Amino acid sequence: MAMGDGGLMQIGEVAERTGLSLRTIRYYEEVGLVVPATRSQGGFRLYVEADVDRLRVIKRMKPLDFSLESMREMLGIIDRLASGRRIGRTERVRLHHVLRGYVDAVHQRRAALHGQLAATEEFAATLTGHLETLCPSGPAPSATAPENAGRS
Repeated sequence: MAMGDGGLMQIGEVAERTGLSLRTIRYYEEVGLVVPATRSQGGFRLYVEADVDRLRVIKRMKPLDFSLESMREMLGIIDRLASGRRIGRTERVRLHHVLRGYVDAVHQRRAALHGQLAATEEFAATLTGHLETLCPSGPAPSATAPENAGRS
């Protein structure tokens, strides 16, 4: 599906490389987080490696509950750093302050996720203990999961 024109990729290849759905990529385009590098004569979105990198940043930020505005700000900083243009002292201090805030936020969210993981592991151990109480010698040969297990 890759197009041979200077590394241009259609949306399907980008989806495959990022693990995002076509719908999600289109949504991120709609809200201005990523813009296809160009379009083919037939109107198909065409992306470059930098677009894939942007989508990977978004994909990392999303599960940490960053807002679209935060994602936009982070992508702007990444774009600024990648531009190769000189960064003056005032801007350097501002960017450092903003990035430090993101680093701190990521560490806080990571700590929260570790807490959730620990609680999940404790719950799984509790359930396993109940299973062992029911069947001390292992699962019954005809045991199957109930139809509604795990559904809310």
